[in-house]
Amino acid sequence: MKVDVYGQQVFTENDVCKILMTNPNLEDYGIFLVDSTSAIDGLVSPYSEPTVDIDEFHRINQNTWLMPTEYKTLDIAKHLLDLCDTDHKLQRVGEELLLFQERDLFDLLRYLVYLVDVMRKNNIIWGVGRGSSVASYVLYLIGIHRIDSMYYDLDVREFLR
Repeated sequence: MKVDVYGQQVFTENDVCKILMTNPNLEDYGIFLVDSTSAIDGLVSPYSEPTVDIDEFHRINQNTWLMPTEYKTLDIAKHLLDLCDTDHKLQRVGEELLLFQERDLFDLLRYLVYLVDVMRKNNIIWGVGRGSSVASYVLYLIGIHRIDSMYYDLDVREFLR
């Protein structure tokens, strides 16, 4: 496997075969870019360098989230509001959601829900939280960190400035 100048992982046919021997479900991996002309008989697309500059490539890919459809279509606002058990929490989550929405970050929140679910399912340990992200109660509810920003009266603007 190699990484191209765009940061994409490009696999050889042997890499893909080894991966498939471990787990034959291609959907678990998203999209394979394979450095080959045969493209493994149509299972994956052959790799070719993108024809746009790196900045344009990143702009285009910021809107491509490789996650299952159930997460892509998740009503993130309802999901997070349903996790609130007091009016004070509902108000805080509502305020934060407006800030995330203004910045067009709902897809990111959906992906974070997916990421945390995958980590929990696979018993992967991640940190308790650090930096300005702990000021977000929404990220606390998703499980990104374990610092209750409402308990410590942290202002979400510290995170989203």
